[in-house]
Amino acid sequence: MNNLLTAKSLKIVEAPASLHSDLLGQVRDFIVEGHLEPGSRIPERELCETFNVSRTPLREALKVLAAEGLIELLPNRGARVRQFSEADIRNLFELIAGLDSIAGRAACERISDADIAAIERMHLEMYTHYLRHEVADYFRLNQMIHQAIVDAAANPFLSSNYASANAIVRRLRYSANLVRRDRLSDAMREHEAIVDALRRRDGEQMSRLMFDHMRKKCEAVCEYLHEHRPAERSPAEVSTLRNEAG
Repeated sequence: MNNLLTAKSLKIVEAPASLHSDLLGQVRDFIVEGHLEPGSRIPERELCETFNVSRTPLREALKVLAAEGLIELLPNRGARVRQFSEADIRNLFELIAGLDSIAGRAACERISDADIAAIERMHLEMYTHYLRHEVADYFRLNQMIHQAIVDAAANPFLSSNYASANAIVRRLRYSANLVRRDRLSDAMREHEAIVDALRRRDGEQMSRLMFDHMRKKCEAVCEYLHEHRPAERSPAEVSTLRNEAG
């Protein structure tokens, strides 16, 4: 697979004590960054070679990713990347937009000056990756900023629900960055306004900005879905897929 050949350039961790967590992060990033298409099988043997591990730790990592909702386990047939319909995507983003909105308002009431300064530094670092067209690093900082805002809300129930929802949409959120360059520019301007509202502790504006930001990201994801919709399958292929699904 060409994507797997590309993935071999990824940094491989040489059997550290934290092998499980390192491997989990590497496989998660591999899927989130689009090296495997939605609905495609997880090629266990190739991934074992890519990440220099045996099948046992890989399968343990896949179980965690299945629990997160990123992949689906097929009884006695391995695993595949989870595939979402447009209706699924809109429902998921409606949920996470609401959680982001609540988190933004609460964060403005509870965040410390030190945490605001830390988010500002992450924003500047993210902007550097944006200028360099380093999408993976841009996305990593983007996720860290959203997580920092959720953490600042200091609501464990909100944090738990956000973690569950974000695990499912992580790959979808990444795809929004691949639609077109001007979407990234728009997202940077949206983040600038979000950081400014947080700095001023304007909870009402922060809530609205966070909600609108995720709605626009949803539209970008749906646009990506339309542009990369798989070609229509033949009746024989549809029958085979149904049989595989059990």
